[in-house]
Amino acid sequence: MDTPGREVQCPRCGSTLHQRRPNGLARAWALLVAAIICYIPANVLPVMYSSLLGRGSSSTIMEGAVEFWTSGSYAIAFVIFIASVAVPCAKFLILGLLLVTSQRRSRWATRERAKLYRIVEFVGYWSMLDVLVVAVVAALVQFQGLTDISPRVGILFFGMVVIFTMLAAMSFDPRHIWDGEINGGDE
Repeated sequence: MDTPGREVQCPRCGSTLHQRRPNGLARAWALLVAAIICYIPANVLPVMYSSLLGRGSSSTIMEGAVEFWTSGSYAIAFVIFIASVAVPCAKFLILGLLLVTSQRRSRWATRERAKLYRIVEFVGYWSMLDVLVVAVVAALVQFQGLTDISPRVGILFFGMVVIFTMLAAMSFDPRHIWDGEINGGDE
């Protein structure tokens, strides 16, 4: 197609075209599987330890969301649930769908799959919200003196989930979505 080291321009828009990275689909699969594996301890292990007047407890992501819900902080509980459970699970499913259909060179819903990819890529930038919330809450509470909040190992795993899903989305070349259109994939 083109010689190495030579820039190729798109005949339609004039943009510089980039070669695909070797093993891009395999790399994206590996990162997605790593994210799914890290998601288990991220939800089972405590993400935060809080102590008020000497009485302390550790809580997982879901326990924290339930605590906020039962205390009447519905908006915070909803945000934690969406950011910690719904968004990561949706990213796993969407990236898995994109990878499976791209490997099969499917022509099914190519435009919709391209939109899904852009959504996953955009959401990736907001995925560190939980890690940021724990850090900010811990910093703010430290000023009060009566309470103590500190992050626990679960937040490390959740941060790894976020990083791995972001890297999986970045490793996935969206041009694979269109390969079935060009090369006559399955329906």
